[in-house]
Amino acid sequence: MADISRPSVSPGASPLFLREDEIRRGVELLYFGYTRLTNSIDQVLAKQGLGRAHHRALYFIARQPDLTVGELLRLLAITKQSLGRVLKELHERDMVVTKPGQIDRRQKLLRLTDSGAALEADLFAQLKEKLSDAYVSAGQESVTGFWHVLEGLVPESDRQMVFDLRKDSA
Repeated sequence: MADISRPSVSPGASPLFLREDEIRRGVELLYFGYTRLTNSIDQVLAKQGLGRAHHRALYFIARQPDLTVGELLRLLAITKQSLGRVLKELHERDMVVTKPGQIDRRQKLLRLTDSGAALEADLFAQLKEKLSDAYVSAGQESVTGFWHVLEGLVPESDRQMVFDLRKDSA
């Protein structure tokens, strides 16, 4: 198969990759990359009167149907009050439903409705297209390296929670 990756416009990291200039370049690329990645979905969310917090909740509930409110709080690392506001709006818009836990009836299990799943799928499709293009441009080894860097940013205490999201985790 032909290599369809394009050369990066960024120079390779210097052997002194831990210098301040190199770290700042990484911070800038993370900031600008994330901003450009999310700009297109921000417009879709704004038309719905929703924001990024709503998207993150929809995303993780889609990844793990019957996620508990407590688990979602931990994943999002936000306050209970902030999550309560987000979930209330998503309930009012018929995008999320809750049901009591089977073992502990006090638990609230979260699941997307058809309209919530449709919005999440549309948002994900836009993110997937942009990220796929960037992945193809960077090449497989770069993608793996990128994942390693991002995993290194996740505190050790949260890594299992993040890895558990993978459908193919072994």
